[in-house]
Amino acid sequence: MMRGDEIWVRRTARAATWLTRLRGLLGLLIERCGAVHTVGMRFAIDLVFLDRAWQVTRVVQNVPPGRLMVGGGWRAARVLESEAGCLDVAALRIGEALTWRPDAAEPGACETVA
Repeated sequence: MMRGDEIWVRRTARAATWLTRLRGLLGLLIERCGAVHTVGMRFAIDLVFLDRAWQVTRVVQNVPPGRLMVGGGWRAARVLESEAGCLDVAALRIGEALTWRPDAAEPGACETVA
């Protein structure tokens, strides 16, 4: 995942099918998703909701386990999940564009995102 010309997240899996979206792992970019839950999780997560143009619509930090639904708003088309504190999501701004690049293998971002 690119932020401007720099790699922001390395090794992010993209879930585009119903089955892969259902799995919901950290470091996962979930397509066709405007809301998530943290039921059954054991730790907090950070969420970055993106619209169809890959622009940030909402950033939600430190979502605790057991939440039934966290929504990204009516424009959200995908969401990036990561372990809380792993990525600098606080630096993102609403409307900022991110870019998907599947082989972002250069240094950058958090090593724990798989």
